[in-house]
Order: sequence, then C-alpha cells, then structure tokens
Amino acid sequence: MIQLLMPLFLSVLRLFRRKSKAGHAISSSADYAIIVTAYQQTEQLSSVVDSILELDYKNYLVYIVADDCDVAGLAFNSEKVIVLRPPQVLASNVKSHFYAIEHFRRSHERLTIIDSDNLVDRAYLTELNAFFDMGYQAVQGVRKAKNLDTQYACLDEAGDTYYRFIDRKLLFEAGSSAALSGSGMAFTTALYRQCLAHSELKGAGFDKVLQYEVLSRNHSIAFAEQAIVYDEKTSRTGQLVKQRSRWINTWFKYAYLGLKMFISAIYKPSVNRLLFSFMLLRPPLFILTGTAIFCMAINIFIIPWLAVLWVASGCVFFGIFAYALYYFNVDRGVYLSLLSAPKFIFYQMLALVRARRANQLSVATEHYHDKKD
Repeated sequence: MIQLLMPLFLSVLRLFRRKSKAGHAISSSADYAIIVTAYQQTEQLSSVVDSILELDYKNYLVYIVADDCDVAGLAFNSEKVIVLRPPQVLASNVKSHFYAIEHFRRSHERLTIIDSDNLVDRAYLTELNAFFDMGYQAVQGVRKAKNLDTQYACLDEAGDTYYRFIDRKLLFEAGSSAALSGSGMAFTTALYRQCLAHSELKGAGFDKVLQYEVLSRNHSIAFAEQAIVYDEKTSRTGQLVKQRSRWINTWFKYAYLGLKMFISAIYKPSVNRLLFSFMLLRPPLFILTGTAIFCMAINIFIIPWLAVLWVASGCVFFGIFAYALYYFNVDRGVYLSLLSAPKFIFYQMLALVRARRANQLSVATEHYHDKKD
C-alpha cells in the first residue's frame, strides 16, 4: 500500500521544496565522449550516428563499441566518429563502456551513454550541460518512444512514461535523485570511473548498481526533462518476453541494494537516499498491481475497512498514472493500447516464469526499427 501511495507523497513533498530550474549552459566548451554500445547488431548504427552529428553542440567525439559485430562495412564520413571492435567478446555494457574509456582520443570531462537503437535530439548535450553547470555530476535525460507501431510498443511506452514521471521527475523534484535508464544518461568521467572501475558486472542491471554507487557517494542524479533520446520500444512477443525476463531477473538480483540504501539513510540521515531506497524496493508494476488486487480481494472477507483503503490507494495510483500520460502528452495510440493491458500482463507473467534463466536466454534486446518516427 505504501508503494501505491508513494507517488502522492512525492507530489506533496515537492510542493514544499524550492524549485531550481536549469538555465542556459555556461560551460559550452565542456568536452563530451558519446559512447554508443552495439552487441551483434549494427544495422541501426548509421541512424544513431547521423542524429549525433546533427547535434547543436560541437565539442565531442563518438566512440562506437561494436562488440561481437562485423565492422567490415562500418565506415563514417566524420573524424568525430571512432569505431572500436574489442578483440574478444565482452557481452557486457560496463566492459564496453570501459573499453571506450581506455581508448579515448583525449581526456573528456564528461561522458554520455547511448544505445545502438537510440536517436538523439539536437539539443541533447546542451540540455545536459545546463545541469552539469549547476554542479551535478550525474544527469538522466528522457527516453521517448521511437516507434509506436504495435499495441506492445504503446503499452511499453505507457509503462515507461509512468516510471519517467514517478522515478525521475517526482523523485528529483522531491529532493532525491532521478533513476537511471541505461541510456540517455551522462556523468563526469571521473565519477563514472569511481563508481564502476572495479566492477565485474555481467548481464543486465548495470544502471541499478551505478545509481546505487552514485548516491552512496552523496551525489544526486539530476533529471533533464528536455535532454531527449528516442528509444525503440518492444513490438514483438518474443522480444517482449526476453526483455522483461531480463528486467525482472535484474530487479530480484539487485533488490537488496534498496534495503542497504534504506539502512544507510537511517544510520546517516539522507532524504536523497531514503526516498530513492523506496523506489529501489518497489517491484515491477504488474507485480505491484497484482499484489494490491489480491490483498484487496482477501480483505473484503477478512477486514472490510482495510479493503476500502486498498481501493482508495489503487485509485490514487491509477489517477497519477493517468496524469503521467497526460503530462508527457503521449500519443493517442498509447491510451487505446491500455485496453490490451491484460494481454501485456500475461506476457510479463510468462517473463516472470523465465526470469531465472533470463541472461542465458538473451544478452541484449533485438532491434528492428531503423527510423525516426
């Protein structure tokens, strides 16, 4: 019930905080390394590179880490783009990132991580800069849907919009930190090295460990609402099940970090870590809502007044969910896709069954959309 009401609490809490808005970037000369990771698939690299080269910011180099990829036909007509092919298969986001760092052509002040299926908005680096110039060393941007071609993609965007509103916007504005998304995020190079230089992470979930390490060092992760990357949403059943299996596996694997952060926030009081720990301990949405419905049904026969509280909490949850979709002005198709939510939940249940073997079933999500919608 606490998790259902948490968004309402954050909404109230942010009203009592003095809002600080990012201004125009001051450090326009800050040097960025844009790390693009690709695993086995290179079909979309030309699109992501084209979007990067159209940025309204010029002080950067692009490092493409083509892990286990055929790079024979991979060539770009720009000195800003460096293609790296590790001699051995890495099959790890963190290893790919550090492979790029080890091959930096110059000492970059900041780095940002982009997936091979992403496209970046022209103002992406400029918007990130505004928050770095306010003193933040870690910034998370927005990942918007690149494709809304199926009901699955629309439902994926609906869920992502909710997380974007609660786990990034509300958390940050309430005095905590924005949750990391895996891409569309940026750090000072020094902080990224400190957090993961000695990590041996395998499989999905590096962003969960990374955000834990950032907050453990008493830093906050800013939310740059106008720093936008366009991300491919799941559009096929097999793609959905494999991806959700990895995500669910990751939540169970790293849920203990939420407990550790909660204890540390009590022992050494920190609003930043305390609020963030509640987010880390929250299960995936389909598990949260399913558990709430089960508890409500049971309490109808055991403690009726408690069932009323569950209903009220559910109404608050769905009300804020609806407001999140409204706030980010999602496509009409996203609203219509909610009618197919039961089917989407079924496939997530199937993913839950397969979660234990998720990293054996697949290492990365397959991509199919080589276009900007």
